[in-house]
Amino acid sequence: MSVLPVLSGRGRRVAMLGVTLLAGLVAFTWPLFVVPAEGMDRTTLGPLLFGVMLPMVLAITIAEFSADGLSPRALAMLGVLSALGALARPLGAGTAGVELVFVLIILGGRVFGPAFGFLLGAITMLASALITGGVGPWLPYQMIAAGFIGLGAGLLPHLRGVAEIVWLCAFGLVAAFTYGWLMDLAFWPFTLGPGTAASYVPGAPILENLHRFVVYNVATSMGWNLGRAISNVVALAVLGPPLLRVLRRTTRVAVFDAPAPEPASPR
Repeated sequence: MSVLPVLSGRGRRVAMLGVTLLAGLVAFTWPLFVVPAEGMDRTTLGPLLFGVMLPMVLAITIAEFSADGLSPRALAMLGVLSALGALARPLGAGTAGVELVFVLIILGGRVFGPAFGFLLGAITMLASALITGGVGPWLPYQMIAAGFIGLGAGLLPHLRGVAEIVWLCAFGLVAAFTYGWLMDLAFWPFTLGPGTAASYVPGAPILENLHRFVVYNVATSMGWNLGRAISNVVALAVLGPPLLRVLRRTTRVAVFDAPAPEPASPR
């Protein structure tokens, strides 16, 4: 008997998110555990990962609908936020690491939940790449990393007021560095040639390669990641409260717009 049909709608959703999370982590970290085959690089892995990523996004969407976790109004909001993020991303990308698109992804995941957040992050990156012509072997990694950020935002503690904004700012700080680390880890084994203190060594112990990766990341990306982190914290502190109110109002409207039950006919 198949396992998934036995699971409830919520169980299928959690299972799909778990599989996607595991597959994403494997996609980023596998060179630490397996020696890459000769001729294997990001240009050969990118299309393969993209072919795996799209069915996962579709499967999560279907699981959300089957679990009644993604209403038509929430789906419309997913499209709106993805479009806004895709349009906003080119405005900041390339400027000292400032990428305000992550603010929308974090707030969307916070309000609508982890599955919505993952879909929002992945679809935003895909739409942005299609608009700007930025489709390449890095795209599936960007989709997964941004999806992780939205998913993590949806798992934050249920707080309100100042405490919620503090949590979001702290998460935005961590998410900025995490995104940069993941993207560097995806390409570092194939980008830097051998013979340096920061070079990837196939088959070396995991801790040795991690040490080399830290050296590489600090030398090449620390300033960029720091700029992204600062912009996330400032934007979430300033724009977080009003945007949260707007997004939460849309969830209440979805309930208020539900058709009222007709009065029972007199007997």
